[in-house]
Amino acid sequence: MNAPHRHEAPTPEIDAEAVRTYRVEEQIGYLIRRAHQRASAIFETVMRDFSVTPVQFAVMTKLHDLGPTSQNQVGRLVGVDPATMFGVARRLTTRGLVRPTADEADARLVLLTLTAEGIQVIEAMKSRGAEVTARTLEPLSPDEAAELVRLIARLG
Repeated sequence: MNAPHRHEAPTPEIDAEAVRTYRVEEQIGYLIRRAHQRASAIFETVMRDFSVTPVQFAVMTKLHDLGPTSQNQVGRLVGVDPATMFGVARRLTTRGLVRPTADEADARLVLLTLTAEGIQVIEAMKSRGAEVTARTLEPLSPDEAAELVRLIARLG
């Protein structure tokens, strides 16, 4: 019995000059990852006392800004997939920072609301938030920092 016939993808042409001159340190993904590492380390230092991750901070900030919001909507607003958002909401609930409730208008939706403790934590964190940004952008001039933020916002 013969093995089934396979259609193999054509081998792409290799640009030898591109291979020779390629430097990972000059690639946007690499540079963004390194900048993200810097921002994350600074966030960890500045926000250490709160034991809240950057994603949890983003979720709590949106809830503070918007009030009770569906778990799915908060996830979309902060760019978190539903499975990750489920875990984030569970951890924040376990810590007593968020309270989930069923939406009265649509019982299929889970609304997340900051607890009194959650409000105290996020307000204290927000008061330090500008420090994270300032320290992350510290190597840049004010004009460069503003331009970088503007350009990265366009990518996202």
